[in-house]
Amino acid sequence: MHVRALSSGAWPRQSETADLRLSPTIRAKGLSSLLSFAQIDLRLKFLPSPTFSLSFQLLRSIVKMMLSKPDPRGLLAVLLLVSPALAHGGHENVPEGAAISGEPIDSTLWVHMILMGFAFGIIFPLGMVLGIVRSRWHVPLQIVGTIIAIVAYFLGHAHKGRQFSKNIHASFANTLMLIMVVQVVIGFYLKLHLSKGIHGRIRRVIVVIHGVIGKAMPVVSWVQMLFGGITAMGFCHDDHLGQCLAHFIMGSAFIAYGIMLTILLLVGQFWLRRSGRSQEFFDSLIIAAWGCVNTFTEHRWGSDWGHNDLQHTTMGIVWWCAGLLGIWLSRNRNGRPKRNLIPAIVILLTGYAMSAHPQHLEISTMIHTVFGYTLMAAGLTRIIEISFVLRDRGTLSLDGSDPNSFQYLTPFLLYASGFLFMGATEEQMQLLHDAGITHVSYVLILYSIAFILFLFVNILLHIYAVHAWPDSGKTAPTRSSSEEEIAQGATHVNGGFLNGHARSNSEAQHIHDAEAYELEGLISDEEDDSKAAGDSHTIGSKRVTDEESSPLVGKETTRG
Repeated sequence: MHVRALSSGAWPRQSETADLRLSPTIRAKGLSSLLSFAQIDLRLKFLPSPTFSLSFQLLRSIVKMMLSKPDPRGLLAVLLLVSPALAHGGHENVPEGAAISGEPIDSTLWVHMILMGFAFGIIFPLGMVLGIVRSRWHVPLQIVGTIIAIVAYFLGHAHKGRQFSKNIHASFANTLMLIMVVQVVIGFYLKLHLSKGIHGRIRRVIVVIHGVIGKAMPVVSWVQMLFGGITAMGFCHDDHLGQCLAHFIMGSAFIAYGIMLTILLLVGQFWLRRSGRSQEFFDSLIIAAWGCVNTFTEHRWGSDWGHNDLQHTTMGIVWWCAGLLGIWLSRNRNGRPKRNLIPAIVILLTGYAMSAHPQHLEISTMIHTVFGYTLMAAGLTRIIEISFVLRDRGTLSLDGSDPNSFQYLTPFLLYASGFLFMGATEEQMQLLHDAGITHVSYVLILYSIAFILFLFVNILLHIYAVHAWPDSGKTAPTRSSSEEEIAQGATHVNGGFLNGHARSNSEAQHIHDAEAYELEGLISDEEDDSKAAGDSHTIGSKRVTDEESSPLVGKETTRG
């Protein structure tokens, strides 16, 4: 069946039922351009395969549906018809029992990798942040990313050179592109601003779905990029699958932990204070849960125990035991959040264990040693940060907008630890050993990648912060440590910040001024009471009156 039949204009024009809320000139130009695209004759010579034709027709059908009344049945029919043709070809050129052919990667596939990395690794995460802050650049940037991703997807099916057997990267690519298409369709639907009838009832749900998919896209993209690198090299097959999964999952977990610490450090202090729990509570909870998983999954039950199995299982036991302790210590006896060092100690112990992990190759031993030392350094810097930099406080400032430079060390070392561990699989180490590459050069490359990712995350958080809190860059009066503690305590007592929105620096200053005004009122009331008491008493009781008007006595009386 030809896809044209499914998109032959059976739906009425959207302009008859809804207002696009654009100027007539812009709307006319946009609709004419999209209609011209939708009427392209797909029997063109530049389409090298039926896969290109069907993929292009999928995009054409979606565009026509944007210009017409949405019909979920039509979209579902198009996707079901086209999806079988999107499978990657060329499997017959791969030798039997091998994952890849012997040819090198050609330029077309390199361009595919670069464009996909640019779209899903840079443009879409940046567009996600701009969408969160409701920037006018969100939609144009996402459109550019979508166009680049579609072009790169076509190139991924047109490359020559190295060919691949059936793999997870090719299979998951269709799922990722489907998610992207659904996100684009939802985005265009929301831009129509339909609010009558059923559209008004489902709009809030659609907005939530759009936000969830947008925030999940960087995670899904990260997984697909890992699949791409593994597939390109032909790694993680047969007996190597288990240790490959362990390295990439744990390495990604360390990087994710570092990203979460960066978010909490730069823009998450308001949310953390509103939650009424310390950061170590959440850290310990995740550590305990992950330890339970490791305890029962690192050994194949019924088989003989190996050194690595025993070491991984005991680390899992340490994790859930320490995690439970960290959860308990995350509150004081009054139920207030309290910092503790348990998660940092767990990171340090894990690094110590991994630094002595037995390996078959010398370069693998050295890489694991550097990984262990890096992880130990992350735990040690965390201990120093909590004990000596923060002194058991949540942050140095009320809004957390000016962290100490030392606080950046722990997240970065977790980034570096993650990349070191992901880059230390058996097949990667064998490849480096055969190529004669030293561990020093390899470690420096992995650290460079960690620096770049840390920079990108900081850029995204900076963009979010300057849009969410535009007044945070203005100079505000400094507070003493006692004033900070009083303000933080008042925040906890009053239930934190409302609606989950972080207050700007100016709002925090208004709160401070209000608290200072109330404090002055209390002091003036005490002084008036003292004067009235002095006038009513006799001269003989002046000494008693002076003692009662003393600030220390007043404080004790107030506490009582």
